[in-house]
Amino acid sequence: MLGIDDEKFIRGKVPMTKREIRILTLANANIGVHDFVADIGAGTGSLSIEAALIATHGQVIAIERNSVAADLIMQNAENFSLSNITVVNAEAPECLKNLPRLDVALVGGTGGRIEEILNMLDLVLKVEGRIVLNFITVQSLYKCLTWFKEHSNYRYEAVQVQINRLKNLGAYDMETAINPVHIVTASMPVSNVVNIAEAKILKIQASGKVEQREALAGSPD
Repeated sequence: MLGIDDEKFIRGKVPMTKREIRILTLANANIGVHDFVADIGAGTGSLSIEAALIATHGQVIAIERNSVAADLIMQNAENFSLSNITVVNAEAPECLKNLPRLDVALVGGTGGRIEEILNMLDLVLKVEGRIVLNFITVQSLYKCLTWFKEHSNYRYEAVQVQINRLKNLGAYDMETAINPVHIVTASMPVSNVVNIAEAKILKIQASGKVEQREALAGSPD
């Protein structure tokens, strides 16, 4: 079941993806039990933990550049008795080139390098793989959507989520807001890959015909 209570994670001062956002992110990721998953900018590892609980016969690679946060991920993995999480304390996208072929990529913190990260994920994502990205700034969202518009082999959708929690104040309940989050979900359908491959073949064939016509036109009678 998705949605572990926030209080069950060891947090420290590292930002954490809240329960409600995790539920929506993981639902869109559609992780299978045998999937290989990368969680980029994993923070405390809350998404990594839930992904590992789903991909019980797969593997989750939690990538986090902050050494304090990386240590928290290891603590949380131990706390949940998980052995299918590998923590990589390194910077993305440089470390992504060593990843195995991925079924799912979860992207949180990007360090302002979203395009570079997507370029690398494009090389390691399996056909029919999924990428789910969470953003709190419109600038990062814009860069992400621009990248997908320029890469027509992907289908994508985006939603903005605003969560309010009720906080009990004696006889009253007051709403407390969680920062709005944009969730972008992208996939690479087989049909898109086939169509692009066919288009490239047709382009090559058309180019060859043009060269052939030019050669004939330039040949002596």
